[in-house]
Amino acid sequence: MQIIAERLAIIGCGTMGEAIVSGLLKAQAIAPEQLILTTRRRKIADALSSRYGIQTTTDNVAACRSADAVLFALKPKTVPKVADHADMREALAGKPTISIAAGVKLEDLRAWLPQSLVIRAMPNTPCLIGEGTTVVSRGANVSDQAISLATRIFETVGLCVELRERHMDAVTGLCGSGPAFVYVMLESMADGGVMMGLPREVALKIAAQVFQGAARMVLQTGLHPAALKDQVTTPAGCTIAGILMMEDGRIRSVLARTVQEAARVAGGLGDPGKLERLAKLASDEPS
Repeated sequence: MQIIAERLAIIGCGTMGEAIVSGLLKAQAIAPEQLILTTRRRKIADALSSRYGIQTTTDNVAACRSADAVLFALKPKTVPKVADHADMREALAGKPTISIAAGVKLEDLRAWLPQSLVIRAMPNTPCLIGEGTTVVSRGANVSDQAISLATRIFETVGLCVELRERHMDAVTGLCGSGPAFVYVMLESMADGGVMMGLPREVALKIAAQVFQGAARMVLQTGLHPAALKDQVTTPAGCTIAGILMMEDGRIRSVLARTVQEAARVAGGLGDPGKLERLAKLASDEPS
């Protein structure tokens, strides 16, 4: 059953944009003829067209004019360059316009596209395998129907929830940067297995499955992580010995502060002066 009756344009179809295209098509949430993709280079556009049987173009404005809803799968520095001009404002007037650019705030999107129904989204890289997490925030005058459209798009590549924009810096630190923090922890646990004699590839596979299994236990049981921890922590056992070693290293504080610092930096990504400088750099790059 299709979830999108309109024509959807994905502007700047790089890695994340292609992940969303793949998720939409695998979920049969949209027909190929309902999609139009844009890239900077004709060669890449042709490759995407061949791979998915979808119309592609290098003309962002034309794609937006032909669509009923638009997803900006653009880097922060590119958004003002693409959005902030009269032709794009006219092309997107009255249309749901979703941006996944980290740090680009709703007020900026509204300034560039004052007649659009702007929505901000923060997906993460596990969307590439359909296990992503995305948070969406709606701008002023965005209807439930428009935010529902955005939510259903991202549900094809994982979990999607709606929050107020004031939470977006924290979301970026936890959701956007979080996978990298998990990879560091996963690698460290595998290193421990190697130190105790396990082959590297086996230790890494076991550690990855441990993370996946533990995370699914939290999601599927609804139990607090502390309760699940207690289930495997027997008196005088090896698990409590390992946990106390983690506590000696202030693991809780370090991880919490890690997210806090990432969120702090995320808060500065959308600084207008920084975006202006990044847009200038983007305009100087070869096409």
